[in-house]
Amino acid sequence: MTFVNSELFPITSDVNENGRLVLGGCDVGDLVSQYGTALLVFDENTLRGICREFVHEFTSRYTNTKVVYASKAYINPALAKIVHEEGLGLDVVSGGELAVAYAAGVDSSFVYFHGNNKAHRELEMALDGSIGRVVIDSFHELAMLDRIAGDRRMVQEVMIRVSPGIDPHTHVKTTTGILDSKFGFSIETGHAASAIRRAIAAPNLDLIGIHFHLGSPIFELEPYDTAINTVMDFLVAFKEEGLNLREFSPGGGFAIGYVRDEPPPPIASYARVITDALKRCTSNLGFGEPTLVIEPGRAIVGRAGVALYTVGAIKDIPTIRKYVSLDGGMGDNIRPALYDSRYEAVLANRMGEVPEETVTLVGKYCESGDYLIKDIELPVLETGDIIAIPSSGAYAPSMASNYNLNPRPAVVMVKDGNARLIRRRETFEDMMLSDVL
Repeated sequence: MTFVNSELFPITSDVNENGRLVLGGCDVGDLVSQYGTALLVFDENTLRGICREFVHEFTSRYTNTKVVYASKAYINPALAKIVHEEGLGLDVVSGGELAVAYAAGVDSSFVYFHGNNKAHRELEMALDGSIGRVVIDSFHELAMLDRIAGDRRMVQEVMIRVSPGIDPHTHVKTTTGILDSKFGFSIETGHAASAIRRAIAAPNLDLIGIHFHLGSPIFELEPYDTAINTVMDFLVAFKEEGLNLREFSPGGGFAIGYVRDEPPPPIASYARVITDALKRCTSNLGFGEPTLVIEPGRAIVGRAGVALYTVGAIKDIPTIRKYVSLDGGMGDNIRPALYDSRYEAVLANRMGEVPEETVTLVGKYCESGDYLIKDIELPVLETGDIIAIPSSGAYAPSMASNYNLNPRPAVVMVKDGNARLIRRRETFEDMMLSDVL
């Protein structure tokens, strides 16, 4: 199957002489023998290559750009270390993600703390770790952070998250920049203006920038241009009120390919639209050139990750549907059940065989909505076959659960024919560690 060399799979993907899928120089059959399934495989060369592509495409057009990895897509210490080695900062949204950044040795000045309801203890943890930026998302947080910084006799650099009221035309559950959203201060209601004024007046806060995020994944370019123009026009009025715009962030939301018939725009296209809009606005409106902060998450790790499963039970209902059960499902990838997300799949241990039947790949969880791919054309499958689902590196692992008390999968990193474990498979004992009898 030639599409293994498409943008859905890691850049190192290949098929060996035995007809098996190869990731990072590693035969998937060998990986499954060593680590079992369900298994998530990350390709290090793809990770690093995409990090470098983002840095190059943006800084070549707008030199003063920071690329900050959105950890919510998936983070663990090994991943955090790799993206930081490539010059990226981290965008975190919880104390847990912040703890991973600290554990991985990420320079805290490169860390941005997002989230719509940060806890007091999380903000204390951030300030005690000398975090670079806190992105304020509510009046409650603004007042609380000012008090916490004052207690420490420090001034914390902050950004205000505004909601520009722009629809990015993505899934309703992942749209965040519209009026009806829990995130950010709405420009339309006047809350954004009030928040900016309060932040400027706060004695223990230094308002250095403005942030917005439209949603994810965004396959269109026009919403970025429209939103940047909208927000920059809105900010003009605050220049005389003390707003010194040193950073500007249009967030992330950059799409990846999940299926062959829906390719995303190239990174260069996102970079061109965003940097052109920012340069045009700063020039026309009399701003200096602030640091541009972008926050790719899915676009960094999505393509780099491939999920491997073993075929178990097969149920054929003539004229209705053929169900093929895998040893994973909504516990390690809830996106199909939650968002109706579509994926591709290949028969990884018999790559040369042609599709002959339509099947639905389902999981082992006790829900009728537990499926991974509906109605996909594949070769005739047998119990014990290995199924590989590409573009699985983002959100699937970070949203994984222990539903039905199933352990979460192992995660391995592959490079140049070598594999290393970066997260071991959970055990039953792991899942009971916090329980009290």
